[in-house]
Amino acid sequence: MTRVVYVNGQYLPYGQAGVHVEDRGFQFADSIYEVCEVDQGRLVDETRHLERLERSLGELRIPMPMSRRALGHVLRETVKRNRVQTGLVYLQISRGAAPRDFPFPTGDIAPTIVCLARRVDGAKRAARAAAGIAVKTMPDIRWGRCDIKTVMLLPAVLAKEAAAADGAQEAWLVDSEGFITEGASSNAWIVDASGTLITRPTGNAILPGVTRRSLFDLLMGEKIPFTERPFRVEEAFSAREAFITSASGTVMPVVAIDGRPIGNGHPGELTRRLRSNFHQAVEFSR
Repeated sequence: MTRVVYVNGQYLPYGQAGVHVEDRGFQFADSIYEVCEVDQGRLVDETRHLERLERSLGELRIPMPMSRRALGHVLRETVKRNRVQTGLVYLQISRGAAPRDFPFPTGDIAPTIVCLARRVDGAKRAARAAAGIAVKTMPDIRWGRCDIKTVMLLPAVLAKEAAAADGAQEAWLVDSEGFITEGASSNAWIVDASGTLITRPTGNAILPGVTRRSLFDLLMGEKIPFTERPFRVEEAFSAREAFITSASGTVMPVVAIDGRPIGNGHPGELTRRLRSNFHQAVEFSR
């Protein structure tokens, strides 16, 4: 349970934290966010998360509200005040509050900053990884700039709701040409018959995942072959293994797609190895 929330320079009790009713993040989704894993009280890949945050802000022309170093301090202090050892820390920055109008507000508008941290049940997450998850394919109806990590997540919410109704834990989004773009809140991977890992290349259609990038470092360090190219749903059905990557789940095995088992229907050997070794390739900061 979140106990303390950082809002615009103050650390407030959870029940007292709030933002202005005309905040543009609330009214227009004119806002970006980042989610960092917390492992043993340490932030995982803080530098890469803050790099991506600054890029997202730049793409929306929202000014950096403070330096990366200061934002890192907010992240760590929020984790500390919530006594999170294993969990997640969430940082959101909106353009700020202004009378509701579509054009960007003029004048000196201060961005809104919110940060909260929550514990995650590590044993429950490990049990899910040991069993593997199911995914459901859904049409990708998102906007054309999915490379920007905005809070405009309603298509992902609808996809995850449909997946949950079908007994799946994640949705894989499929573009108009039949290629999988990514998960509703993750990047999608498969392992082909030769043992090569395949994931879609970055571009406007997918978020450049921080966990994805750190996994590349692990793959190169262990000399495991991988390629960045689009793959279709049919290719995923015939894959030897499949998995997703995200800050909330690191490397999470996928054992079924649309009710069809992948490989032998259990987490694959390579996927389990990557999950076990993942934190060897990340940056820790406290």
